[in-house]
Amino acid sequence: MTRPTFLAPVDSAHLGATVDDRGTRFSLWAPRSPRVELALIGSDREQTNYDMLPGADGVWSIHVPDITAGQMYGFRVHGEWAPRQGQRFNPARLLLDPYARAITGGVDYLGPIHDHTSESDYLPDPTDSSQAVPLSVVVTPTDPPEPLERIIKTNERVILETHVKGYTLRHPLVPEHLRGTFAGLAYPAIIEHLTSLGITTVELLPVHHFVSEPFVIRAGLSNYWGYNTMGFFAPHAAYASIGTMGEQVEEFKDMVTHLHRAGIEVILDVVYNHTGEGNHEGPTLSFRGIDHAGYYRLSENMYDDYDVTGCGNSVDTSQAGVLDMVLDSLRYWTRDMGVDGFRFDLATTLIRDELHHVDHQHQFKQALAAEKTFESSIMIAEPWDIGPYGYQVGAWGDGWMEWNGRYRDHIRDFWRGATPGVQELATRLCGSPDLFEYSNRQVSDSVNFITAHDGFTLRDLVTYNHKHNEANNENNRDGTDDNRSWNCGVEGETDDESIIGLRQRQVRNFLMTLIFSYGTPMITAGDEFGRTQQGNNNAYCQDSPISWASWADEDCWNDITDFLTQLIQIRSQHPCLAPTSFVHREDVCDANGSSLQRPHLAWLNGGSGEMGEADWHDMGRRLLGMYSSTCSEAFILWVHSGHGPVELTLPDGSWGTSYTIVIHSAHEGELPSSTEVLKAGSTLMLPAHCAVLMEAEVSLTARQSEPH
Repeated sequence: MTRPTFLAPVDSAHLGATVDDRGTRFSLWAPRSPRVELALIGSDREQTNYDMLPGADGVWSIHVPDITAGQMYGFRVHGEWAPRQGQRFNPARLLLDPYARAITGGVDYLGPIHDHTSESDYLPDPTDSSQAVPLSVVVTPTDPPEPLERIIKTNERVILETHVKGYTLRHPLVPEHLRGTFAGLAYPAIIEHLTSLGITTVELLPVHHFVSEPFVIRAGLSNYWGYNTMGFFAPHAAYASIGTMGEQVEEFKDMVTHLHRAGIEVILDVVYNHTGEGNHEGPTLSFRGIDHAGYYRLSENMYDDYDVTGCGNSVDTSQAGVLDMVLDSLRYWTRDMGVDGFRFDLATTLIRDELHHVDHQHQFKQALAAEKTFESSIMIAEPWDIGPYGYQVGAWGDGWMEWNGRYRDHIRDFWRGATPGVQELATRLCGSPDLFEYSNRQVSDSVNFITAHDGFTLRDLVTYNHKHNEANNENNRDGTDDNRSWNCGVEGETDDESIIGLRQRQVRNFLMTLIFSYGTPMITAGDEFGRTQQGNNNAYCQDSPISWASWADEDCWNDITDFLTQLIQIRSQHPCLAPTSFVHREDVCDANGSSLQRPHLAWLNGGSGEMGEADWHDMGRRLLGMYSSTCSEAFILWVHSGHGPVELTLPDGSWGTSYTIVIHSAHEGELPSSTEVLKAGSTLMLPAHCAVLMEAEVSLTARQSEPH
């Protein structure tokens, strides 16, 4: 069957509910519907319905006098019930406004929320759903949050990925009524922690209004992460401390203002690739009821969803009206809500064309690049989905940062001793130039991470070899088995101090590697103080202590906080450790252009000096030195993942005349102190499982030639 295409709205910016001095105008894009009703809902859920007027561009509109902020509403969209033509119109379904600025109420999962009967998804259910679904709320626009006073430079950025609720719910200094809310995240105790740690940027797990999946509810759980959006313009109502009738909008703006005042950027993890309706057997709460084929990718039979997200449906950005909605949402969060950028979940889905093929010339990318609104916005791609050719790491081009999954996997493998030599390690440490050094891209485009919300926490990465997802009620079948973790000899928590010491040492190794790798480091919230999920690597449905940050419970891991703080401070104080562009083996020059006889970047073998061909092809090598230099300073990052100590010879000559240890991951007393000067050419024993950062004493001026 031929895939239908629709005219886009002439001016999509006026969709939704727009308040003026006479009342409110409501507009909805429903291109194939012959009739659309606006339903105004009272506090007692009584309805007053109005027939809306059609436009030539598929937009239905009506102005209702005297309607102001706080009015609840929804839409009833009429049309033919023809599932095999991608038409599942059912006016018995009260639908959310895709452009609603606020959403209130929840889903009654036992109510009539499906467009079809329980007997057959081919038959429409005529039961009214209005008592079982969330409602849209009219919101009056207000001023945007305060902007950042100082722009964060790309090589300064340190990202903390965090969950709004889980990060503050158990914080002892956050007032109880603010815990788990936007206001809680803006509370002084939280902001002080972020700034003292050195975090420049918070990346918030989804804050667009979301719902839980029916199968999760049936298991007695709920969607915790929020990757199940139902409102691309509405802050999640449950994260508001003072109300859900529009108050969530102001509370979100206040949060952004307070973070900005502290010099912290706000990035939103946005889920435009699918919605919370699932496939055609799932609930009909908005988009499917407005037009199944209009909003979602469908298979050739025009009945089944074409799913490249693994979530039941895929939003179809090849439809101009749908693309408008995504871009309008991004504009709203940028201009009105004051956010500084976006991390696009399963971003590859957004650049699939009408044939579902990946297209990096997609209008989505072109529009973002061309529009002035986004010229300062941070754009981060999760550069994959589960569809054909979905893995697109390194392919997003100029103007995009990307989650570097290859960095994560290899660094995990290196520190558990599962890599064939150190060739790829060197590539990952210096910004993954094999992926990103092209077309004017920056070294900061590689978002380096060891852990994220999805998978083990850093503590669990060194505590468990296997996932332990029993609490998810899926018999431990969910979640990946590809953890690339090492439990240091015992599965799970232990009282053995030697095992605990090794695990904390490994955590320090991971953090040192992450912070001193070229690129943009991203830390998962709670990893800075040893948060555990008890081995659960798929805690999306755990709105429970498994997921919540346990601020007061991990005293024996608190030194990790101080350690990470030191790492970030060192990085921020030495541009050599965080270059703004890719660097290579070429010589460093002084202000006069004369060579200082040392390279910007080199790789050392820990013995004879620079890595040679035999070193690079040694599949058993577990030691590598990364030499970084500018005209004013030089450092060596040594990483050693071997199970035993190794003798290290410090390079002499122009590499450095002497060395001092700045910071290391070993136990106190295993290595010389930071006050001890180590001579070039001297040796020391590097302990097993160890990372060391050394500063080299180097010449700041070129040597003058001897006169003849």
